[in-house]
Amino acid sequence: MVTIVDLGCGNMGSVAAAFARLGAEPVVTSDRAALAAAERLVLPGVGSAGHAMARIDALGLRKTLTRFARPLLGICLGMQLLFEGSDEDDTICLGLLPGRARRLEPAPGRPVPHMGWSRLELRASDAGLSTGDYAYFAHSFACDDGPDTLATAEHDGPFAAAVRRGNLLGAQFHPERSSAAGGAFLAAFLSC
Repeated sequence: MVTIVDLGCGNMGSVAAAFARLGAEPVVTSDRAALAAAERLVLPGVGSAGHAMARIDALGLRKTLTRFARPLLGICLGMQLLFEGSDEDDTICLGLLPGRARRLEPAPGRPVPHMGWSRLELRASDAGLSTGDYAYFAHSFACDDGPDTLATAEHDGPFAAAVRRGNLLGAQFHPERSSAAGGAFLAAFLSC
């Protein structure tokens, strides 16, 4: 069973469909008790850090998320929210991982937002990922490449494409849109 946090925006439908393709029965909810009791949580995300954190606080979910001790997956903006903060709206995030999400810098051949397929470079063989896998990205901010980084991708230098610390797993890419590599990543999350 996997429970998807409903913040009232984002990619919940496509994330739920991806888990359903793997045989899971996803539940989408913002109910604190249901989230606290979940076997696994997914914090999806499309949008801005400031708005997402305001929704988390308005729904009274900050403590539920920061105290969750079972597997928790953040996807795209959801991964960024696991960190201490974001340069987007100068937002204080959940603080579960050290570091910040920083604005990507545009350059010739490197537009922002970074949208499309990028190659992953693995630091650790984990979460169903392999070096050379391609994953689909759609983002303007990226998290610091730090001690919890499982895989990087390149834009204006390497950024954290996937992270893991304890029960926390994060993907800057969209596994629900990343073909076989994304399916393997989500399947690994279901089995942890």
